[in-house]
Amino acid sequence: MAEVSVAQGIPLRKRIWGWWFFDWASQPYHTLLVTFIFGPFFAATATEYFLATGLNDEAARAQAQSSWSLCLTITGLIIGLSAPFLGALADIAGRKMPWIIGFSVAYVVGSAGLWFMDPAGSNLWWMLISFGIGFIGAEFALIFVNAQLPSLGSKEEVGQLSGSGFAFGYLGGVVALFIMLLLFVEQDSGKTLIGLDPALGLDASAREGTRAVGPFVALWFAVFMIPYFAWVRDPRGPRLGTASLTRAVSMVVASVKGLGQRRSLTSYLVSSMLYRDALNGLYGFGGVYAGLVLDWSITQIGIFGIIAAVSAALFSWGGGLADKQFGPKPVIISAILVLSLVCLIVVNMSRTHLFGIPLADGTALPDQVFFACGVLIGGFGGILQATSRTLMVRHTTPETATEAFGLYGLSGRATAFLAPALIGLMTTITGSARLGITPVIALFALGLLLLMRVDGEGDQV
Repeated sequence: MAEVSVAQGIPLRKRIWGWWFFDWASQPYHTLLVTFIFGPFFAATATEYFLATGLNDEAARAQAQSSWSLCLTITGLIIGLSAPFLGALADIAGRKMPWIIGFSVAYVVGSAGLWFMDPAGSNLWWMLISFGIGFIGAEFALIFVNAQLPSLGSKEEVGQLSGSGFAFGYLGGVVALFIMLLLFVEQDSGKTLIGLDPALGLDASAREGTRAVGPFVALWFAVFMIPYFAWVRDPRGPRLGTASLTRAVSMVVASVKGLGQRRSLTSYLVSSMLYRDALNGLYGFGGVYAGLVLDWSITQIGIFGIIAAVSAALFSWGGGLADKQFGPKPVIISAILVLSLVCLIVVNMSRTHLFGIPLADGTALPDQVFFACGVLIGGFGGILQATSRTLMVRHTTPETATEAFGLYGLSGRATAFLAPALIGLMTTITGSARLGITPVIALFALGLLLLMRVDGEGDQV
């Protein structure tokens, strides 16, 4: 541990806290924008826009979900195809910080741009582009930050460090969501959840309280990244040479060819590619599902988000302890099984039926069941992300971490278009936003099957 205790004069404990602050700073993009506020707001706005073009209600909802899925599909392709090459460039140059700074700027610019969304839906595609820029920035920055994890502790310690980081991040998401719901997001009455006018004199009739989520997330990130940039540094080390795209491509090609001699790593990359894609599908469409299928308001979805994020923080911390005790693989298996069950429930539930059984008019049972599903999605989704990161650490070393996490980023995003594309396709075929979620179950099952071939202790070389 002596070699990782201090980096350029910064004590290890402070470096760990700085690394955790990235999760705290960046999580609101996923909590507020992808899942619980902007995503549902976009879906509601797009539905009204498509209704105005003459589509019937079900077709308009399906078109809104298909538009959202197209955005996630395109951004997923960009991230997946670029990640390993950017990682290789960073390895050659021996520095991660310039990349993290650059993608942090994209995060801030993209999220801040969401303020300009027209509640009448006149600029839907421009807003999807702005969202995509911020999302790409968030995901690329995460790849480089993840590559710093092996330098923070031993193989046995990084599981708890990863779980605690995700728990801290989800806690930040909860605090940010509380602030938005209590002070900014307007309900149908024009008041916030606690009966106030939107803060800062924002116009409720123009949905400025809800649209403020973009600038709020940008400001949150900019402020809380300060501890990260103050306490985390690139380790001193030799450059691998002059960075060039040609050399980066050759490194990636060599790494991919080398996977043939590493059965466990190869199986894990493919397995995690599938089940992480399924999880991202759940996150990307959970709030949209609540709005389109259960007719929830943005405020209801926000409360649902608070419950899910609180459970994610608690479960991620507990999952880190379980990871340290039992190792990451059995924890991942348990999480996939629970999330698969949740998907099965969601697909078989509507406002009027549950597993084909008619429900009484006006019953609150679908709301109660989906709230329970939110606890499980948030909790076990957090566990799955944290333990997946530590199982990857068991397949790499600090010296090769950026390259390895570039491949991890590739595996996580090479088919990141798959869940949104399949959801969009299934939604279009069935004309139902509810049945559109079905492909997620198959992705979880395939990921679990391949995980059986993975060595839980890793295959570091």
